[in-house]
Amino acid sequence: MRIFQVINVRWFNATAWYAITLSKLLADAGHDVLVLTQAGTQSEAAAREAGLRTVAVDLNTTNPVRFAGAARHIIQLLRTHRPDIVDCHRGEGFFLWGLLKLFGFHYRLVRTRGDQRPPRSDALNRWLHAGVADAVVVTNRRMADYFLHRMRTPGHGVWLIHGGVDTAKFHFDQAGRERVREEFGFGPDNMVVGLLGRFDRVKGHKETIEAVAELRGRGMDNIRLFLIGFDTAMTSDQIKTHIRDAGIEDITRISGRRDDVAACISALDVGVVASLWSEAIARSALEIMAAERPLVSTDVGVMPDLVDPAVLVKPGDVQTLAEAVGAVAGDGGLREQVMAAQKRTMSQLTLDEFLKRTLNLYQSLVDGD
Repeated sequence: MRIFQVINVRWFNATAWYAITLSKLLADAGHDVLVLTQAGTQSEAAAREAGLRTVAVDLNTTNPVRFAGAARHIIQLLRTHRPDIVDCHRGEGFFLWGLLKLFGFHYRLVRTRGDQRPPRSDALNRWLHAGVADAVVVTNRRMADYFLHRMRTPGHGVWLIHGGVDTAKFHFDQAGRERVREEFGFGPDNMVVGLLGRFDRVKGHKETIEAVAELRGRGMDNIRLFLIGFDTAMTSDQIKTHIRDAGIEDITRISGRRDDVAACISALDVGVVASLWSEAIARSALEIMAAERPLVSTDVGVMPDLVDPAVLVKPGDVQTLAEAVGAVAGDGGLREQVMAAQKRTMSQLTLDEFLKRTLNLYQSLVDGD
């Protein structure tokens, strides 16, 4: 198939990761994939690093003259490449793709929503998603319910396709575990709790720090905290302020930027996703579970689709988060239950499954011509 993946995403966030990972899988499977990006963005750089063909089109502009230029550029691309599928991963420019389809360009239009912000449920948006788009891909059940009930999108037009994880890269690494634990001073008897994610308020570092401090205050002397990440929206100094305020500087380590993320994850005994909102795709959660680390999580976004209900907590609830982490650390039966549930979940979330489910959608649309 000839496929346009429209990734006009400025940052290399979860939406961009989902889109670029999918584009790479499709290209490696022999499909003709062209990635449309915003010039000079992190997502464009990531697509090029993945070896994908990219074309920069300014779909995010609010300048009428520039937008008209972008429209002319797209029309030229459509005439040159004649794609079977156009898959839009952002809302900016989606109306234009719908308009061009109505004007007679022959392609199937897919809107993939890899973020947790629901679209406005107005008449125009409902028509665009249900009457013009051939399918809407969502990455979690909550968003599927929104499209089915609020957007009134027909059931056959809504496809739930979770992202996948590279299990060749992310798996439990015993040697890496021992090396990283020694590097950061974690002993064999330490219970290492870890959060993997960019330094950003949304990720709940503060709440995780406070939960670990709570457990230490309850007498869990062997607990340690490992924050796997580096400066982004928040700095290490801001994170360290939270650590100092909680009084756990002596038992906390920050990884900084690493090339051996899988080994760092393997060094954990309990993984945490403490996000306050978002997590429509939850890349870090998939990587933690692929490395066979039991995961405790807040119940935001896609997390109820992935995590055993026994270890789901409300966002921002430090006490309950501490109790859940303590329970997984200390209750062998609960730990086995969580691990068994994760194993079932991960069997459906490989890259092969990600590609297969997307191709099932694309092929059904093309066969419907």
